[in-house]
Amino acid sequence: MNKINQVFSNRGDRKLLSLYFCAGTPTLEGTGEVIKTMERRGIDFVEVGIPFSDPLADGPVIQTAATKALRNGMSLKTLFAQLSAIKDEVSIPLILMGYLNPILHYGIEAFCQSCAEAGISGMIIPDLPFDDYLNTVKPAADKYDLRVIMLITPETSEERIRFIDQNTDGFIYMVSSAAITGAQKSFDEQKQEYFRRIDSMNLRNPRMIGFGISNRQTLKAAQDNAAGAIIGSKFVTLLDEAGGNADKALDQLFDALQH
Repeated sequence: MNKINQVFSNRGDRKLLSLYFCAGTPTLEGTGEVIKTMERRGIDFVEVGIPFSDPLADGPVIQTAATKALRNGMSLKTLFAQLSAIKDEVSIPLILMGYLNPILHYGIEAFCQSCAEAGISGMIIPDLPFDDYLNTVKPAADKYDLRVIMLITPETSEERIRFIDQNTDGFIYMVSSAAITGAQKSFDEQKQEYFRRIDSMNLRNPRMIGFGISNRQTLKAAQDNAAGAIIGSKFVTLLDEAGGNADKALDQLFDALQH
């Protein structure tokens, strides 16, 4: 069974926590150590960001991280080499998150094969058109037992959400708002209503809520309305401030999530 599916099958009532960071920053060589530290500290999933020069859906924190990673020399080839080096030491699911352009340059089939060889369980490609997913990406991903995680937003129609639910496996990434990524202090009633509306649809796939989670209030709102939460910008900021020391960044993150 794919590791992503395993985590959801085995979680019981426990709420999950997934963290995102951008590979190759603050240091080029730190990717593997960050991932191993996350697993040791109890993180359920790790989303490993593929740096790209034009990350449209990302706020300034992740844009800056991507720019720094590219300047450090991070590339898909380098990233796959780093992930392959630690794959026998890591048991939690790793999900690559990145834009379509670098993946197309690498080649869809080659990308999926490299994912499988490096111990990757799935991928999130925010700008992947659904038709291209069905016709091109899904067949290659299925061949290598990879899960392609699709995003939904408050603007996604119920018909579209059900179509995504029927044609994907793993989990659905619920974006908390249609805005770019970035930490928020709270989720307003409009966002809460969106969470409740999707919850009432009784989808086949579990859901994880991301974008804007940085404190106890936003974490609780996500956990109350889904299988768990995804944190990106807040952890990216703390990891950068800690100079790549993931233990220190996680200490600060866990503290922030208590307040």
